[in-house]
Amino acid sequence: MATVNVYLTFNGNCRQAFEFYKSVFGGEFPYIGTFGEMPPQEGKEMSQEDQDKIMHVTLPISKETVLMGSDTNGEWASSLKVGNNFSVSINAASKDEADQLYNGLSQNGQITMPLAETFWGAYFGMFTDQFGINWMVNYDDPAKMEQHP
Repeated sequence: MATVNVYLTFNGNCRQAFEFYKSVFGGEFPYIGTFGEMPPQEGKEMSQEDQDKIMHVTLPISKETVLMGSDTNGEWASSLKVGNNFSVSINAASKDEADQLYNGLSQNGQITMPLAETFWGAYFGMFTDQFGINWMVNYDDPAKMEQHP
């Protein structure tokens, strides 16, 4: 069965926001990574400012719930507005469930990232549904996750 969490997007102050959330909720970041730690993209230079931005951070806030977030950069930055800076993030229990949820929820919506294998080892995609809600669908294959700690 899938789990659902909120994914927050920031314009350069993700680290500051998550340090604040951590001060309120407590706990630790199991993962925090920057855009500079990503594999280089051919033909795309990234400024030092963008390299230092958060690509992904997670903060467990209860046994069932994880607050996730990132900064935006590049072509994504211009479309970020307060009010559209969050997504519903679904972690599917299988690749088939990820396909079913992604295909079903994205009907009549706008695909922003097709479901595909990612460099971090997940099967992942994003879209905005027909009602204007942003979604992320993710499946972490346990065999692949052992290769990408």
